[in-house]
Amino acid sequence: MPGVITALEPSWIAPFTGLSPRQFGKLVTVLRREGADAVRKGQALLVATYWRTNLTMRQLAPLFGVSKSAADRIIDHLGPMLAFRPRRRFAKDTVLIVDGTRGHTVAERSKNYRYSTNHQVVIDADTRLAVVVGRPLAGNRNDCKAWEESGAKAAVGKTTTIADGGYPGTGLVIPHRRERGQAELPAWKEEHNKSHKQVRARVEHFFARMKTWKILRDCRLKGDGVHHAMLGIARLHNLALAG
Repeated sequence: MPGVITALEPSWIAPFTGLSPRQFGKLVTVLRREGADAVRKGQALLVATYWRTNLTMRQLAPLFGVSKSAADRIIDHLGPMLAFRPRRRFAKDTVLIVDGTRGHTVAERSKNYRYSTNHQVVIDADTRLAVVVGRPLAGNRNDCKAWEESGAKAAVGKTTTIADGGYPGTGLVIPHRRERGQAELPAWKEEHNKSHKQVRARVEHFFARMKTWKILRDCRLKGDGVHHAMLGIARLHNLALAG
């Protein structure tokens, strides 16, 4: 059956991938070089559209002129191939920012959502690109534990990394807190906290951009599906930002 959305029409690409047609073509080329020889633009567009819109298979399949089972197979096969490659080395003067994002999914109960996962994400403070995405944990896992258990801590090593006040005792650069009995912080600490907050806001902006892919807002994926989506969307985000 004929589809409505096709990669042959460039006007469909930006709304459903977040990439320009040139960036999307570059993505497909890179995938083929990495060993996904049979990848077609239409398949990549289908996966990106699924992540961008969070449509069900019943809704998505007719838009691309395929069966529900075929759409499901394409997503399961190509989704993991779209995963971004974490950075392995960092220059001495690199500054990173980490934070945890929680997305609704079929996982363990948490105090914030009925079901959610905790993904630790690290970005480069200068380029604002994702450099590490930790393994997903239950949403009720606090950020201190998730930082180490997700593998994010090991991935960044000793690189200077800043975080919010939810990471005490981790060795990360967090805001200064008033000590017991202290009415206010010294001026230099207040100034440091102000600067810290301004820089750390970049990871909040990162999450806001990531969640324009609606599957991260209310994910129906089970097992590794949510992790594959997070990694793939991080790659799309980085490509859109870096060109």
